[in-house]
Amino acid sequence: MAKHDIRIRVKSMYLPAQSDPKAGRYVFAYTITIKNAGHEPAKLISRHWKILDGRNQLEEVRGEGVIGEQPRLLPGGEFTYSSGAVLKTPTGTMEGSYQFRTDEGRLFDAPIPLFALAVPSALH
Repeated sequence: MAKHDIRIRVKSMYLPAQSDPKAGRYVFAYTITIKNAGHEPAKLISRHWKILDGRNQLEEVRGEGVIGEQPRLLPGGEFTYSSGAVLKTPTGTMEGSYQFRTDEGRLFDAPIPLFALAVPSALH
């Protein structure tokens, strides 16, 4: 078992009630589950997102924690949260990384795998 083994699962969905396609506003929600599959506690201290819309316009977002929290995950522990993104196009992608700190103060990054944001009717 690796010392640092953070596993990330993502589910995304389109929110038509909050979107306004005529105005170029497409709202998506995503739920992320972060699991510490390593053998030492780790605290999520920051995030870095790369959000790419259907026109290849890149937006990068960096910040502390997630949804105002900096969860500490014990080995085997999980943390799930939901957030959202607004695009100007009906499709796009997100990927990035979380930075963690061990109890001993060592920093490491956990990659967030690429996932799609897509209006269901936009995919054929």
